[in-house]
Amino acid sequence: MKIAVIGAGAWGTALAASFGRSSEVALFSSNSELVLRIKQGRENQRYLPGVTLPDSVQVTDSLVEALGAVSGIVLAVPTRGLRSTIKACQEFHDDLIPYLLTCKGFEVGSGLLPFQVVDEVLPAARYGILSGPSFARDVGERKPTIVSLASLEESSVDLFSDLLLRGDIRTYFNHDLIGVSVGGAGKNVIAIAAGMSDALGLGASALAGLVTRGLSEISKVGVALGAKPQTFMGLSGMGDLALTCFSDLSRNRRLGYALGEGKSVGEAEKALGQVAEGIHAANEIKALAARLEVEVPITSAVTRILSDEISPYDVAKELFARAPKSEL
Repeated sequence: MKIAVIGAGAWGTALAASFGRSSEVALFSSNSELVLRIKQGRENQRYLPGVTLPDSVQVTDSLVEALGAVSGIVLAVPTRGLRSTIKACQEFHDDLIPYLLTCKGFEVGSGLLPFQVVDEVLPAARYGILSGPSFARDVGERKPTIVSLASLEESSVDLFSDLLLRGDIRTYFNHDLIGVSVGGAGKNVIAIAAGMSDALGLGASALAGLVTRGLSEISKVGVALGAKPQTFMGLSGMGDLALTCFSDLSRNRRLGYALGEGKSVGEAEKALGQVAEGIHAANEIKALAARLEVEVPITSAVTRILSDEISPYDVAKELFARAPKSEL
């Protein structure tokens, strides 16, 4: 059995290492220089240093080679590159081969969630969505991880579930594609706010309140789109939000912390050196919430900071000074 992992960032590399413990894996990157360095050292020093790839993982810059005779395809690319990646992949495989989607966010321009992009490009595709509290480094180092695996039919993701379990990753099935996807996108926005809160020295109490109200915002948007409320109390909701907001391994939290220290968005992104999906997700969620007539004060505040309209300090004062209202 062979699995293709498309995208050799931190997450793609971690999943390749995990799947490679019990299966043949082709790890693809279009960056030939990166591929060469990974081949030479058997580790991705740029995105996931210290994690050695098993011998069963073959690294390649040839998409044809990566997709040859595969049983499943893992799409570990940022949301902004998902559409073009699917179009490239569809030329070299059977429609019955299942995909595993790992990106979180909204497609810029269309406002579509990742699974909706797949539905639009490949209406007959079989796929699952991997979400929940999971850092690439933990997965790469075989630390116990519990995730949500969402699909309309469990048979489409049984293959991935089995391989994840062999790599010390426990899965729970979920059929709420909208809820799982909105939770994964929204938590990145709240994590930016959490990072700013800590940089401003607002304290643990303020942070806990911020995260709780952030979860309320995410769930309201998701439910308005048709998600199940209980999804946001699970792994892809509260679980992923807690991990992203409270750990310094979170890219979005680190970005927010840099903004809270007074850095510009450009400076913060450059220092991060990786994609922070929350930047794009904030604008998409704000626009979506406006259409759905859902109030999202934290998300709106983050968009104002990202557009350099207001400082993190001033927006924190504004949020705290809002008129009292019912919690539920």
